[in-house]
Amino acid sequence: MDVDDFRELIWQKGQELYRDMPWRRDTRPYYVLVSELMLQQTQVTRVIPKFEAFITVFPDEATLAQAGLADVLKLWQGLGYNRRAKYLHDAAKIITHEWNGDWQQMQSELQQLPGVGPNTAGAIAAYAFNQPSIFVETNIRTVYFLHYFSQEERVKDTQVREMLELTLDREHPREFYWALMDYGSWLKGQGVRNVRQSSHYSQQAPLEGSVRQVRGQIIARLAKAPISESQLSADLQADARFPLALQRLMRDGLVAKTDDLLHLTK
Repeated sequence: MDVDDFRELIWQKGQELYRDMPWRRDTRPYYVLVSELMLQQTQVTRVIPKFEAFITVFPDEATLAQAGLADVLKLWQGLGYNRRAKYLHDAAKIITHEWNGDWQQMQSELQQLPGVGPNTAGAIAAYAFNQPSIFVETNIRTVYFLHYFSQEERVKDTQVREMLELTLDREHPREFYWALMDYGSWLKGQGVRNVRQSSHYSQQAPLEGSVRQVRGQIIARLAKAPISESQLSADLQADARFPLALQRLMRDGLVAKTDDLLHLTK
């Protein structure tokens, strides 16, 4: 597809399919960071109420940095992948204590933040600072696979990045990416399932029966009150996954033990 025709299509779809989100209404960097970490592996409809509850309690990075991790984990309940909560908490400490809250000065250092890789850093640069950064995620892949790589069996992100470089509206990158995201989400809702074309595709393991499921159960139980390991095991009707799940939670710094009681890290 011709570049001009593609841009025109994206802008048209962006107007037709625009989705209102709190981090679009207010694009301050902190809001964008929170939303991007929440949106990793989680759908927008689930994230919006959790985002709004989160920023009500932790309205800025300084407030979040001062909070205890246990309080952050409790509020994170329902999103899963609890390490993201710790990443966000640690990131808030860096922004507050090392960057002195100066996001503008540290735009080039975004990948120093825990949980922020090159694509998340690119998204923050585009959405918070309206920079013409290049990043790839699943909705973007869906759009470019359909219009530029439909005949290829395997597509690398480097190929998608090359097309983004050619087609990105550099005067309005924030809104252009919103349009791409909304169009890609709509395409998937219409049955376009081309994600397997990606060379980076790996199918997510089911939650049911996984160690990840037990990790979530442990966090949810400890969010109520500290408890002994034996009682926790009994409450959860633990199976062979329990020791490994608990070991990993303690290794990740999400759970600790004091006086023989397990508790969320404070």
